[in-house]
Amino acid sequence: MSMKKLLLLSLAILSSVLLHAQQTTTFIHAGHLLDTATGKWMDEVTIKVNGKEITDVSKGYAAIPQDVKYFDLKDQWVLPGLTDMHVHMETEYNPQAYISKFVDDPADVAYNSVAFAETTLMAGFTTVRDLGGSGINISLRDAINKGKLVGPRIYTAGKSIASTGGHADPTNGGNQAFMGDPGPREGVANGTDEGREAVRHRYKNGADVIKITATGGVLSVAKNGSNPQFTLEEIKAIVSTAADYDMHVAAHAHGDEGMRRAVLGGVKTIEHGTYMSNETMDLMKKMDCYLVPTITAGKEVAMKAEEEGFYPDIVVPKARAVGPQIQGMFERAYKRGVPIVFGTDAGVYAHGKNAMEFGYMVEAGMPAMEAIQSATITPAKILKMEDKIGQIKNGFFADIIAVSENPEKNVATLNKVGFVMKEGVVYKN
Repeated sequence: MSMKKLLLLSLAILSSVLLHAQQTTTFIHAGHLLDTATGKWMDEVTIKVNGKEITDVSKGYAAIPQDVKYFDLKDQWVLPGLTDMHVHMETEYNPQAYISKFVDDPADVAYNSVAFAETTLMAGFTTVRDLGGSGINISLRDAINKGKLVGPRIYTAGKSIASTGGHADPTNGGNQAFMGDPGPREGVANGTDEGREAVRHRYKNGADVIKITATGGVLSVAKNGSNPQFTLEEIKAIVSTAADYDMHVAAHAHGDEGMRRAVLGGVKTIEHGTYMSNETMDLMKKMDCYLVPTITAGKEVAMKAEEEGFYPDIVVPKARAVGPQIQGMFERAYKRGVPIVFGTDAGVYAHGKNAMEFGYMVEAGMPAMEAIQSATITPAKILKMEDKIGQIKNGFFADIIAVSENPEKNVATLNKVGFVMKEGVVYKN
């Protein structure tokens, strides 16, 4: 067979498969359906899905036609798929994590990430924002989008951008012989010109968003966990360049001064926010900048710091100091009216435990419904996907999950998601 005929045959087969996928119709009877826009529950609802999208949501249990897929969720509480705005899909911290970068090949990292992605989806998180890895997270996103792997929809920063010696400098703690002098291509930038170049490299590599480390961090092999690590001018250069490429900027920040610079510089989200002052909180409200609290990571890091040998000695005091502060800061920020979006830092602890964050948020004073909205309609807005994710509504992606109890009354039930559909495909039932 000639190459031309082979190509035409392949295209015909692909078209047939795509047409079949588009024509797949599914009906769901939902006992209780959450309207995330209003925060209200609707009882006895029929959802119709055609291909990847929801095509009808109507009151009452409609008759089920022949030759369609049907799922009976009459005794379930049904919600749109959840979004975690701060994960690391390539990694999962353990006592060997600090030597893994000298031992693991990129293929090892990639194979590990496959399991992390599937675990995350099975936990009910159909969309995530990956805030930093080696760049394998970009290939992981693409493989999931092409249907080669099972996992959530990923918006990724690729490699985070740091200053020399900063929290995301990949050579921190390394042997001098292997350290080298990483630059913008590797995500290390000093000065405004290098900041712009680093953003352009992320764009070139296929990133969706930009992540900077505006302050020191807990788990990096460096003494200070909260000092500012970019100037205001550097941050402004990064943010303005990102905007040119239609990308927003997320800023890791524990210390208040680095956080303040990041907010003034125009970043869209502050990750962690541990030592945030009231003044910075007010500035975030003024600048429409969102807090991504990652309380679970703080709790887990503080706990693991008590296990001898889990972290290097230089990390332990930072973990003990920073970890216990985040939930209290979150409580102050929520009461002060700071915009909040759901994020956990999964990968710093075990993937699949993302929904624990809901419990900590509620424990700190946020109503369960607001916590759920922070993981549905709010991230959709930030990701500019408000017409596709975060709601169960006509024209939206069929990202649907279900739990056996009312999460507004028992938010812990979100840790036990029993039904997961992403883009019309059921992965867990």
